[in-house]
Amino acid sequence: MALIEASGLTRILPVEPPVTLVRDVSFTIDAGKFVAVIGPSGCGKSSLLYLLGMLDRQTSGSLSFDGIDVAPLDGNQRAQLRLERLGFVFQFHFLLPEFTARENVELPIRRLGRLDRREAREKAMALLASMGLEGESEKTPDKMSGGQRQRVAIARALANDPKLVLGDEPTGNLDSVNSARVIEILRGLARDQGRAVVCVTHDLDIAAAADMRIHMLDGQIEKID
Repeated sequence: MALIEASGLTRILPVEPPVTLVRDVSFTIDAGKFVAVIGPSGCGKSSLLYLLGMLDRQTSGSLSFDGIDVAPLDGNQRAQLRLERLGFVFQFHFLLPEFTARENVELPIRRLGRLDRREAREKAMALLASMGLEGESEKTPDKMSGGQRQRVAIARALANDPKLVLGDEPTGNLDSVNSARVIEILRGLARDQGRAVVCVTHDLDIAAAADMRIHMLDGQIEKID
């Protein structure tokens, strides 16, 4: 079943002269697929990711997520949909430095407001344990390694059981050992948990591990394999 359907997706910055970030992009992504978006710097990869994550709006074309046409949604509706059904993992973890690992993972759970404080804590601890971080839960980010911080960021991305996880260079700041571990975690989210995982990356190992590769060049899809 298609979780994401893009048709003729285009994003043009309204400056003078206009700048086309993404042009006439069409594809579908099914639940349970691990997808890599690859191509040279400046080819539109991150711009496409921001469209998929509803952090930016298309100029033309259509985008459907989980059966919902996102074009007419206002800012609050987009934010709510992101909170409920999307998770984000970036190159830099963006953990809040004054909070512990557990507290960072709890934040989106508590913001959604479906669990009480005890349930939110238990869920955060379970997610950290699934990342091999049960012993690190009360550490602040500055007391953790880069690989540990990135795994906390993945746990936080999963806090509200998203159907889609978006990664923007999720291994770009890691050494080869931690990169391999993060790649295996991301693969497992798709393969074992049925989530769609879409990663913009220069990492050839992510590209090799992906079920589907979207090759971009100059804002357009060069090929999909």
